[in-house]
Amino acid sequence: MTNPLKDPKTNPFEIATAAAEQIAKLSGVAKHEIALTLGSGWGKAAELIGETVATFDASEVVGFNPPAVVGHSTTIRSIRLHNGKHALVLPRSHWYEGHGIRSVVHPVRTAAAAGVETVVLTNGCGGLNPAWKPGTPILIRDHISLVYKSPIEGANFVDLTDAYSKRLRDLARSVDPTLDEGVYVQFTGPHYETPAEVQMAKAIGGDLVGMSTALETIAARESKLEVLGLSLMTNLAAGIQTTPLSHKEVLEAGKEAEGRISALLAEIIAKL
Repeated sequence: MTNPLKDPKTNPFEIATAAAEQIAKLSGVAKHEIALTLGSGWGKAAELIGETVATFDASEVVGFNPPAVVGHSTTIRSIRLHNGKHALVLPRSHWYEGHGIRSVVHPVRTAAAAGVETVVLTNGCGGLNPAWKPGTPILIRDHISLVYKSPIEGANFVDLTDAYSKRLRDLARSVDPTLDEGVYVQFTGPHYETPAEVQMAKAIGGDLVGMSTALETIAARESKLEVLGLSLMTNLAAGIQTTPLSHKEVLEAGKEAEGRISALLAEIIAKL
């Protein structure tokens, strides 16, 4: 089936509304208050935050594409939190998968249409600060997008001054006061950054480098969602780390840290 988001004549918000209606029907939950995208290393949080109400393949919902990368989720999950609220765990579509920018931000637009007010975006990424060891969770304070394309269509001038909610970052630090924060730089991928590109990212104010999150945050803020961003630093970036980079290394670092950081995220979500 052709994804309707690829047709420029379609309205992406109407497709998100249709997707939200399908999710409500499949899950039996009329409204979700929180949405999560669980990147590399964060997956076990879904098991800790509450009771799973429903799980279904993302391809059953209009506008979603099966993830193309080993280790990335292919399902949508509805979870009843311990406080009675409902959370929606959504898969991620990356820019490099070639489905188009509408597909990249479709999950957050669907979340907004499903009634969500807070979105938690997590990822695994490379770090530029040698003081941060692999397996360290970092709060995203701000981002720099090097995709050079906005998901916003038309003359809608969205304010990104507080793209990553200070309120939510303070709440996260109330759970773990040791959490550091930094600026996330999104590259297009799927190749890793060159050492020169890493130094450029550092020169323009970056602390973390990866291939997701920034575009999703822009779309989330367009839909008035409050955003909490969390990165798992899986490795030092190219030129800072002396050994070659690999996706296997990212998965291994995520697996090693998964229990610890998922428990942290579950504690944070309990306070939302």
